[in-house]
Amino acid sequence: MQKIFKPAVFMACLIPFIVITYQIFFNKLGAEPVKEVTHHTGNWTLRFILISLAMTPLRNITNSLVWTRYRRMFGLFAFFYASLHLLTYVGLDYRFNLDPIFDDVLNKKYIFIGFAAWLLMIPLTITSNQWMVKILKQNWKKLHRLSYLIGIFAVLHFIWLSKTIFFEPLIYLIILIILLVFRLNFLKLMFKKSPVN
Repeated sequence: MQKIFKPAVFMACLIPFIVITYQIFFNKLGAEPVKEVTHHTGNWTLRFILISLAMTPLRNITNSLVWTRYRRMFGLFAFFYASLHLLTYVGLDYRFNLDPIFDDVLNKKYIFIGFAAWLLMIPLTITSNQWMVKILKQNWKKLHRLSYLIGIFAVLHFIWLSKTIFFEPLIYLIILIILLVFRLNFLKLMFKKSPVN
C-alpha cells in the first residue's frame, strides 16, 4: 500500500505546478499574469508549510507514524513552491534587476520576512535526507524546529502583503496558531512525563 500511496501523494503535490504551467502555456492567467503566478505559488508555499507542520500533531493525536512518512515530502514541496514564488518575483517581476530587489528587501517588511523565511528553508532542505539525520543526530531535531519559525514568517509575509488582515490570511493565521498550541501542549506533556533527577 505504501508503494502505491506515496507516489500518489507526490503526484497530488505536483498538481498546483501542473495547473499554473498549463495556465501559462495556454495564456489563461488573465490581465495580470505575473501577479497571478506570484499569488498561486505563494499560496501553495504557505499551504505546504502548514501541511508539513500538521504532520506531528496528527501523529500525536492518532498515535500513528503514517503521518510523519510524508512530512519530509511536504516540506520539500514547500521549498519548491517557495523557490518558484521567489523566482517569479526576481525574474518575472523585476527581470533580475538586483538593485530594486535589494531595496525592497531592506525597506519593505513583507519582502524582508518572506525572503528570511526562504533562507531558513535552505538548511532544512539540505538536511532533509536520512544521511544528514545520522550525521546531525539530536542536532537535526533542533535545526528542524526552525520550521515553526518559517511558518510564522510565512504567515506574517502574507498578512503584511495584504496590508490588513483579510479573510484568507486570517484563516492561515488561525491554522498556524492551532498548530503552535498543539506543539506547545505536546512539549508540556513530555516535560511532565520526564523523570525528575
